[in-house]
Amino acid sequence: MIAPLLAFAAFVALAVPIGFALGGGAAIGLWLMEGVPLDIVASRTFGAMDSFTFLAIPFFILAGELMETGGISRRLIVFASSMVGHIKGGLGNVVVLAMMLFSGISGSTNADAAAVGSVMIPSMKERGYSGARAGAIVAAAAGMGILVPPCLTMVVYGSVTNTSVAALFAAGFLPAFAMAGALLVHLRLQGGDGAVPEPRVSWAGRGRALLDAGWALLLPAIIFGGILGGIFTPTEAAVVAAVYAMLAGGLLYREITLAFFWRALVRTGVTTGAVMLMVAGANILAWLMTVEQVPQSLAQLIAAVGGGKLGFMVFSVVVFLVIFALLDGIPGMLMLVPVFVPIARELGIDLLHYGIVMTSVMGIALFMPPIGVGLYIVLGMTGASLGDISRHLLPYLGTMLLVTLLIAFFPALVFLLPDMLGLHGQ
Repeated sequence: MIAPLLAFAAFVALAVPIGFALGGGAAIGLWLMEGVPLDIVASRTFGAMDSFTFLAIPFFILAGELMETGGISRRLIVFASSMVGHIKGGLGNVVVLAMMLFSGISGSTNADAAAVGSVMIPSMKERGYSGARAGAIVAAAAGMGILVPPCLTMVVYGSVTNTSVAALFAAGFLPAFAMAGALLVHLRLQGGDGAVPEPRVSWAGRGRALLDAGWALLLPAIIFGGILGGIFTPTEAAVVAAVYAMLAGGLLYREITLAFFWRALVRTGVTTGAVMLMVAGANILAWLMTVEQVPQSLAQLIAAVGGGKLGFMVFSVVVFLVIFALLDGIPGMLMLVPVFVPIARELGIDLLHYGIVMTSVMGIALFMPPIGVGLYIVLGMTGASLGDISRHLLPYLGTMLLVTLLIAFFPALVFLLPDMLGLHGQ
């Protein structure tokens, strides 16, 4: 099993796209195994992508693309500012609330960071925030936002582990609110440059902001009301989100042109193709690791070390932080799931709980200096150096990590809402 992993690492070092690196490393491993036909590559590639649930991916990506420039993100930010901008912490509070609102629609962490950051970072710099601190707040809030459904990570995790995507969506809400609350408290206690509260907006002004953002705010209600009410599946909800975003941005807000719509379709196709190639490549490598009994060997090692469920959870968090930062979110998850999920199942850890912990860690790792992929999306909008933004970001990530450990050690935080809605165990 060493050869395919070394081949994969070499491909990554040579800047080969992750999907091809995963598949290429696995193909080399299969070639070195005696008696294994290489046509398994084709069958595993097709089998990996032949899933109805994966249809949600392009539609959620398209919805995020349409909302990023379709007038929806800007209106959500204005509404968030009217509600919490006057509280100590100022525009930092606005970023956290706006990220929760936008994350609940777009499904993509990168889209969240780009959409909210492109509006908020210039505004924060005008109010006295340094570029580094403004970028750090946006990065931390985007990392928190990955827990707010819909989430592409939850769609992929649910599909490959046969866990209910609707249950994962419901399970993400309370952990997301806990992490957002922790960030708001952190901002309130911190103070510092630019953290001056905005002028309080009158209730009439808040009403106008609510009306202006009303069509945007209606979308998450439609998505989750439909899913939780049994009207449509998460995959069908993704289609509803894309169609609604197109109608709201094009007909109601009149900010989506045919040229922009075409660019959004192209970007959606490119991103979806990259994700599905990663899914296919990871599926081949997962099959190889299963055949080579890697999960069983690792399980025996963990059992020998001891620590039980809690020890395995801590070990998982540490490994996830490193792998998700190195390999981005979804490809890292696709590599780790075949190894770690069987062990979690053997230890009696609920896969719904494990998926939310994995997602929470992923949000931190995506922005973890100096290698987090998402960090560089934000860095490009700030004009700050990597060292400056890292100095401001690390304390926020520390707060988020503490909340993640709370989620890991107290699964009731994850199960409460799915249990109330009758989704746990589906």
